[in-house]
Amino acid sequence: MIRPLDDLFVPDGDEARRWAEEELSNSRYDEAEPTWFDYVARDIGRFFADLFNSDNSAAVGPSALIIVSILIVAALVAALIIWGRPRRSQAVRRARTDLLGVDDDRSAAQLRADAERSARDSDWDTATILRFRAIAKDLLERDLIDPAPGATAQAIAREASRTFSDETAAMRAAATAFDDVRYLRHPATADSYAELAATDDRLRSRRPELVTA
Repeated sequence: MIRPLDDLFVPDGDEARRWAEEELSNSRYDEAEPTWFDYVARDIGRFFADLFNSDNSAAVGPSALIIVSILIVAALVAALIIWGRPRRSQAVRRARTDLLGVDDDRSAAQLRADAERSARDSDWDTATILRFRAIAKDLLERDLIDPAPGATAQAIAREASRTFSDETAAMRAAATAFDDVRYLRHPATADSYAELAATDDRLRSRRPELVTA
């Protein structure tokens, strides 16, 4: 049924402006905004369109256009080979607190200091757990590993071994010591903690560029 015109509400200028502002403040309009990738793709598309239009093709010549295209593709391939896939920034890594199943915002240095305090009290179990977390957090802070959410100690050990291949056995033993205490309830000892601490000390003093293949 069509409503008569007399029943229609026609807002005045202020009311119409308020309605428009409320509608445009809806989050769906922000989501529709183009991203930086959209802008880059648009600019690249315009560049190639201008490069291969009839006017530029006649002025530059087909051979020059082919050479320019090959150089651009080669540059993109070289960038992928050198830098690889984009990784999360170091700031994002440092902000992560969920590591080895625990939400802990302590830094590697703080975890290491707490582990040493537990060791002085002969609480080898707590010292072992904290020291391995210190190893993982230190590698994360130094941007040397990029563990997936929920990564296990063994997964972190494997990832660290890709950078420090000569520490593969030591990292596997460190992860096993962590798992033994954390999940299997096998008690740690002074000797097992000393071995774990030695691994931590070696890793934090090394740089990837100094590791030989």
